[in-house]
Amino acid sequence: MAAEAHAPTASEYIVHHLQHLQNIKQKSIVDFSVINMDSIAVSVTLGLLGLFVMWLAARKATSGVPGRFQAAVEMLVEMVDNQTKANIHNAQSRKFIAPLALTVFVWIFLMNAMDMLPVDLLPYLWQGATSDHHAYLRVVPTADLSTTLGLSTGVLVLCLVYSVKIKGAGGWAHELVTAPFGTSKNPIFAVILGVINLAMQIIEYVAKTVSHGMRLFGNMYAGELVFMLIALMGGAAAMSLSGVLLPVGHIIAGSIWAIFHILIITLQAFIFMMLTLIYLGQAHEAH
Repeated sequence: MAAEAHAPTASEYIVHHLQHLQNIKQKSIVDFSVINMDSIAVSVTLGLLGLFVMWLAARKATSGVPGRFQAAVEMLVEMVDNQTKANIHNAQSRKFIAPLALTVFVWIFLMNAMDMLPVDLLPYLWQGATSDHHAYLRVVPTADLSTTLGLSTGVLVLCLVYSVKIKGAGGWAHELVTAPFGTSKNPIFAVILGVINLAMQIIEYVAKTVSHGMRLFGNMYAGELVFMLIALMGGAAAMSLSGVLLPVGHIIAGSIWAIFHILIITLQAFIFMMLTLIYLGQAHEAH
């Protein structure tokens, strides 16, 4: 006789919801051959959705009195443009960086906003579609470290590109071995300072990239865990007649955290965009 199905424990529930839909079974803690298919699918879908919304706003834009949708988009574009001008003083560079910053903000906001969906909604629908009750699916791409570090690595690549473009290959190479401690006329001291300066520059680039991605990941991962704990409160209420106050607590806690999380998802998108502008602005400056 088949074993009777039993409800998962709290730890089993959380562990299940923290598993990604992957192309293969992970063989070790760090396995670069593993691809989180759910993060890729959701992020690409939301990216296309963001492009469609902005295209729709541009298509319906009028020179007369704007509607609410057009006014909201214009305010967003103006905000991003002002922040770009404050950090990027090269007008030619702003032609690319301003749209990039707008794309970053909208895309990350949409990915963060997936955390507002009920925890079990899309995983339940996915399990029904695949007829597999053990199917995994995570729907918040920014709660996946590979996504956030991928974004921050993209910013790093742009910083390197603009460093070479603005300062020239020779100027940037000279900066790598002379900043932040300068150089010396003594050849021996010059070599020593050059090695130290280069090591400091590499550490700075790595630290900025890692912290850029980890900040977004940490906040969204923590928010996802809180929603799971609130969902467990509702599940405990459904399975316990004595927990008459749990349904009320579940609704109140879920509502309060959802309202507060609206601020978090917006703020995290704004911070990631601002750090992108700041790092690209630093790439334009000479030490």
